[in-house]
Amino acid sequence: MKATIGLDIGGTKILGVLYGESGEELAREKKKTKASEGADGVIKQIEKVLDALLSVEDIELRGIGAGIPGIVSAKGEVKFSPNLPLQNFDLRKKLMEKYGVPSAVGNDVNVAMYGEYKHLQRPDLKNVLGLFVGTGVGGAIIVNGDLYVGQGGAGEFGHLVVQSDGAFCGCGGRGCLEAYASKKAIQNFILAQVKRGRETLLKSDVSDFGAVLKSSAIADAYERGDTVTIEAVDRAVDALGVAMGSLINLFNPQSIILGGGVMAAMGRQLEPKLYERTALNSMPGLMETVKISFSELGDDAGAYGAYQLIEHELEAM
Repeated sequence: MKATIGLDIGGTKILGVLYGESGEELAREKKKTKASEGADGVIKQIEKVLDALLSVEDIELRGIGAGIPGIVSAKGEVKFSPNLPLQNFDLRKKLMEKYGVPSAVGNDVNVAMYGEYKHLQRPDLKNVLGLFVGTGVGGAIIVNGDLYVGQGGAGEFGHLVVQSDGAFCGCGGRGCLEAYASKKAIQNFILAQVKRGRETLLKSDVSDFGAVLKSSAIADAYERGDTVTIEAVDRAVDALGVAMGSLINLFNPQSIILGGGVMAAMGRQLEPKLYERTALNSMPGLMETVKISFSELGDDAGAYGAYQLIEHELEAM
């Protein structure tokens, strides 16, 4: 049977899924990334995932697609990855040389968004944006039904400036969307309030050095009316509204798909506020035809998008 592999390579885990000719899932494999062991260690883990999937009997591999966090060139070279030791690493070439099949590599959020878009199976939807809110904030652009990456790095919506001379961002800039709307930004805001002596249900969570606040914990505290959490989340929603309004003015898309851990945990709850804030920041009339929806694939979006990415390249050959 002819098959294709989609890889979702993250900072902590690698998920690989083997897909059949009709897109049906044949097998899946997950391994720790082992980023602390350097580039060789990560590549060994990727190969373990691939080799396990290829152990399925009667499989003829057609291609491999992969999504990876960071800046990826249009040719599949990882220029920079914040959580992986693969700087200036030609992952596409490595996969092709090792397994002898066509390969495609893209930014993880771009790839996940492409998966969400293809999953919808809506040929009438041609122009769609993706905004993924998790530990950081990422974005993706679909134009005329195709993933648009520019020279490889397009869609960095997390670094749209929503407040000039605002909060410092991990990218080195100030006032970025990610500095206000990401889970890390929400956590930093709550911690700052705790240091000022304010009480919050999340005090122990944010005060634990090195701990990463869970999206479910934020959602629970918000639902229970925790004042500090509500302020942090509303601050994030305001920033998202500025960014989404600007994106609507720039692209006039048919739809914006929201994904990532924060949106999965509380997106539906925040939808009315998000819509209101976005409408305030978009040109009159443009918002009326934009549908805001939420990710349907969850953790499988990356692997499925990687599969669709390589399938698209195979079709073009």
